[in-house]
Amino acid sequence: MIVTYTEEGWSIVLQRSHGLLAGQLCAHWKKDKQPARWVETLVATTEHDDVHNELESEDLLNEHGGPKNFKSDKFNAEDCNRLLARAVEKGRYVALLICRHISFLYASDPKAKAYCKRLKEMEKEWIRQAGATSGEISESYELLEFCDAMSLLICQGMQQPEHRRIEISNGPDGMRYTMWEAENQQLVVSPWPFEHDSITVNYETRQVQQLSFRDAAEFRKALGEAEVKLHALTIVKG
Repeated sequence: MIVTYTEEGWSIVLQRSHGLLAGQLCAHWKKDKQPARWVETLVATTEHDDVHNELESEDLLNEHGGPKNFKSDKFNAEDCNRLLARAVEKGRYVALLICRHISFLYASDPKAKAYCKRLKEMEKEWIRQAGATSGEISESYELLEFCDAMSLLICQGMQQPEHRRIEISNGPDGMRYTMWEAENQQLVVSPWPFEHDSITVNYETRQVQQLSFRDAAEFRKALGEAEVKLHALTIVKG
């Protein structure tokens, strides 16, 4: 989960809500720049974080009893296996994109070295089975990674004051994309990667006033009862 401290307490975005926002951004991508395996790319982008279900997990609190932010998450082979298993059921192309994402997240973690090596070994056979090329997988994954990065920035409220630019990521075209907040609170992106000159996306937050909890069960109860707020955001061409 994406946890931000506010004057009202904890503002929390569930990982699957963040994934849905990434999918919305992906769905608006310029049609003439979409990867050949478009639907599979869109599905993988939307579901790349579906293994995280905060309402079921026991690993939700930090050492102070507060909700654990996603940046504190460590490599967990069981979680990765579960995410991959769901992706494989959809198809090899989706599974390949999830493989790339797991490697992107954990390749530098010594505990994940052997796991990521096995993924790399599987990739060649899966690419053959998918009827794809390594270049096609790379293009699709770079789009997934861009949408993931932009969604995370939005969900963390990382828009900078005084209209200062913040880098999103490099896109599939290798270009460096930035964004900033306009005076009307619209978000501006440059260069412009989307099909229309203005798009609207949304995501949900949950506001939890209690700051610390005895255990995961108490936090889950508070999270389940928390007020859900819908945030609609207009993004415009720079």
